[in-house]
Amino acid sequence: MTTRRQLLTAALTLGLTLTSASSFAEDTIRAVTDATFPPMEFVKDGKRTGFDIELVEALGQAMGKKIQWIDIDFKGLIPALQAGRADIAVSAIYITDERKKVVDFTDPYYAGGLVVLTKKDGPVKTLKDLDGRRVSVQVGTKSVNYLRDNYPKVQRVEVEKNQEMFNLVQIGRSDAAVTGKPAAKLFAQSTQDLTVLTEQITTEEYGIAVPKSKPELTGELNAALKKIKADGTYDRLLNKWFEAPAK
Repeated sequence: MTTRRQLLTAALTLGLTLTSASSFAEDTIRAVTDATFPPMEFVKDGKRTGFDIELVEALGQAMGKKIQWIDIDFKGLIPALQAGRADIAVSAIYITDERKKVVDFTDPYYAGGLVVLTKKDGPVKTLKDLDGRRVSVQVGTKSVNYLRDNYPKVQRVEVEKNQEMFNLVQIGRSDAAVTGKPAAKLFAQSTQDLTVLTEQITTEEYGIAVPKSKPELTGELNAALKKIKADGTYDRLLNKWFEAPAK
């Protein structure tokens, strides 16, 4: 027969368990990502790495919280937030009006968009210099239609793969390549002779997505972002992933 002492002990044990779970939740941020987009997030030697990954870890440290990573396909990131399965989504997610209808975003943490990759000693120094030039683009990407509609004087060289697009610039068969900023920066970082123009063709900003039910978390993340920008951590990450010279 169960005694009152046993019931009390069970209740206390349950209470401690719930308190422990609650503390874990308060000290941990569940982050969903699709780690297949270098240099923002990818898997190397069996571990997640990349600019987004290290940025979020730095934000967690600034907030005094741990990051629990959860891998999900890109299309499932926002649904995971809506279902309460995660606290944030970070995976090179552009801030758009459509997405803002269903989730909140932090302040932008990186300006992506279309950029120009070209030779440092080549003829393309500004966006105006693209006119009449041979520019490689990857078939099926935003770059193709954007150049067709906005740079009709450009001679598009359409290829199937990113690497082929970059190679054409290196061997001089294209004067430039137009692609997304992260990919262009990563490739330029690995070479001695290529550069990305500072002037961007388009600018689309990345943000961390947060459930609309967690406005306080959005505020904490924004405060942490300001903190790591002020103490130099953010600039160190930028240099590591996008600006470091080729070795």
